[in-house]
Amino acid sequence: MSNRRDFIKYLGAGSAGMSLAAPLAFSSCTNKKSAEDGQVLFIGDDIAVAETTIGKVRGYILRGIYYFLGIPYGADTSGSNRFMPPQKPEPWSDVFPAIWWGNSAPQMTENMYTNKIMAFRDHWNYDDVSEDCLRINVFTPGYNDGKKRPVLVWMHGGGFTSGNSLEHDGYNGENLARSGDIVFCSVNHRLGPLGCSDFSAVGGEQFASSGNVGMLDLIASLEWVHDNIENFGGDPGNVTIIGQSGGTQKVSTTISMPASKGLVHKAVLLSTTTIKVGEQEPAQKLGAYIIKEADLKDSEIEKLQMMQWKDYYLLAQRSAAKLNEEARNSGIKGFRANFGPHIDGINILRHPYYPDASPDAAHIPMIICSALNECSPSLLDASVEDISFEGVIKNLVKNEVLLAPGGQAITGMPEEQAKRVVEAYRKAFPDKKPVEIWSMVTKHRQATNYIADARSSQGTAVFVAWFGWQPPLFNGRLRDFHCVDICYWFNNTDLMLSHTGGGAKPRELSQKMSGSLVQFMKNGDPNGGGLPKWPAYTAENGELMFLDDNCEVQLDPDREARKALPPII
Repeated sequence: MSNRRDFIKYLGAGSAGMSLAAPLAFSSCTNKKSAEDGQVLFIGDDIAVAETTIGKVRGYILRGIYYFLGIPYGADTSGSNRFMPPQKPEPWSDVFPAIWWGNSAPQMTENMYTNKIMAFRDHWNYDDVSEDCLRINVFTPGYNDGKKRPVLVWMHGGGFTSGNSLEHDGYNGENLARSGDIVFCSVNHRLGPLGCSDFSAVGGEQFASSGNVGMLDLIASLEWVHDNIENFGGDPGNVTIIGQSGGTQKVSTTISMPASKGLVHKAVLLSTTTIKVGEQEPAQKLGAYIIKEADLKDSEIEKLQMMQWKDYYLLAQRSAAKLNEEARNSGIKGFRANFGPHIDGINILRHPYYPDASPDAAHIPMIICSALNECSPSLLDASVEDISFEGVIKNLVKNEVLLAPGGQAITGMPEEQAKRVVEAYRKAFPDKKPVEIWSMVTKHRQATNYIADARSSQGTAVFVAWFGWQPPLFNGRLRDFHCVDICYWFNNTDLMLSHTGGGAKPRELSQKMSGSLVQFMKNGDPNGGGLPKWPAYTAENGELMFLDDNCEVQLDPDREARKALPPII
């Protein structure tokens, strides 16, 4: 596992995008001098000290941006707090040193760097994990200065099983805070079995919310923002939440929860797949199965709370695998127990977009963006670059396609249907190679358009984008993959070099995209930030902003192609 504690000794290295809060792997190692070559890091007893409702925190200043890292917004979730809604931290009398990231939520990180290509591409940053993980990071141009800046809260991807607030270098908030004069926040919260084990059916009222405590953590982080962000130069009345991949599930679920009312004012979904959350019955059955697998009585859940987190995690994963296998062997169709947010009748009352969009979020403007490819079948095998259309059809018959409403894969397509799908996409995109068609069919835009249709019908503005800029890396085989656009929205293309290659072209696009994001944060409309005139989406026309060297508005270019795909609902 990567250990980043020694990073500070390398501080002198160049690159305007490099920060104390990101690794050095892609920064210059030469010292650069200029007429304004002076101190850029300021840290000390009386520097960057801010008030919170729990106690004072001390951060540091880097290139004019105030960093406050790893601030507790909730108490340690271990022991008797495990499976419980988040508790407030105990107040502290000393000044809390908010100068390093908080622990990541417990998750399985063994062997995550085994695939060297993927490790290089995503440049993962992982350090300590523990159940004391409810932490928030704040990047701000100023504090206690009388300003009320728009606030952005980043909810990381990784589904509900992995990830953290610093996983990619491109998650850093310094550049967007500076260029947009906004306050950038990012959070860690409980994941997997420690965030979504539902014992409500066996543990009674005490464990009524146990299945969604990971989502309640996110609500708690937004409550912290509401109560504290004014002390950091932010406006608690103008908060935008943004997530990518699994983070979009978090954003969509959050704004459909009654507890988020008044805490969120705008939302951004990047590479979304989620229309539904889970159902309660499979979640409750899994909770009961975990008790059984542990050879405990229903009244002995406290023994699960006292286990080492990894022992419980493995127990819960084993239980889910066995329960799902038993359901398959019994011929129960559609049963799928996993660890994610689900309807519990208390905190999550319905699906975010099914049978329609949640009325609780009807007033919230939204940006929805997906990547043109989302995956590259040839990244790990250059020979796949020359696959034929017949080969693509064979792979669609054999392999999985993301079609289901929760984003899970459905294995295989009937051959005749695979032929129809490939032909439909070939007709819509005649200039695309077979391998590109394969990527577009495998990771398509059905959920994006379903959500855009559902939200636009509520009368609130929805803006749709399709990211098409191709990174010139790995002989062009990297393509615009799942999560590549994050660093563009955050003005970090010179920091996340393994996604962009760096240089003027991605930087120019990033400035347009990040500027438009800031405009959206300010007033719910991205226009005026650098991109061409961007019309709101309508179901009739499918308006979208295609993001490339030459950005332009297109009218649902894959509409006819998508009709060949099986429906997602």
